[in-house]
Amino acid sequence: MRPSGRAPDEMRAITIETGYTKHAEGSCLISFGETRVLCTASVEERIPPWLRGKGEGWVTGEYSMLPRATHTRGQREAAKGKQSGRTQEIQRLIGRSLRAVVDHKKLGERQITLDCDVIQADGGTRTASISGAWVALRLAVDGLMKSGAITQDPITAKVAAISCGVYQGTPVLDLDYPEDSNADADANFVLIEGGKIAEAQATAEGAPYDEEAFLRLLRLAQMGCAQIFKAQDEATRK
Repeated sequence: MRPSGRAPDEMRAITIETGYTKHAEGSCLISFGETRVLCTASVEERIPPWLRGKGEGWVTGEYSMLPRATHTRGQREAAKGKQSGRTQEIQRLIGRSLRAVVDHKKLGERQITLDCDVIQADGGTRTASISGAWVALRLAVDGLMKSGAITQDPITAKVAAISCGVYQGTPVLDLDYPEDSNADADANFVLIEGGKIAEAQATAEGAPYDEEAFLRLLRLAQMGCAQIFKAQDEATRK
């Protein structure tokens, strides 16, 4: 029995509220159960120095967790003067995941930054960030196309992410914190609509697992991402 009472293949409730902030070109508040992440997309008419003159743009991500997103207050990383290794790893993952579904030449010489700020954490913050960042990106690109700044859609597909794990010997979908902190193995899958894999992170925490267990986790991830793709589509069509 899972701590939440969910079936092994049951997701937490997903909600996506678009237009959550006033100034960003694209924004949403995404919730996976009790995990909530504010995702914003900022369009800037500039590009990194190494891309100048190449006629293409760039998509990147930043990630942070607010001090009281967890049970105890964490110190702001800005106050420490440096980002943690975990933060750097997650924001690189967000950037890679979104770039996997963007044609940078069609974007033109501009940069879109996806900021993902966790306001409440209950497991799966990186996967919720990626899934919400795609929605914010989609809204920002829609604005660029509507204004005539770009004429071709640079987004090639939807991308979403979900966590899975082996909990008490059973592969389960969409880990919350009690499961994530006690799982024998956990994995984060970033999947592209249409069946392709953008990234897979799978780690044996308490016990190693075999190929069949990995494939069962992948199948669960495919089921979960299908639900996320549907939620993304509904949110961006409102």
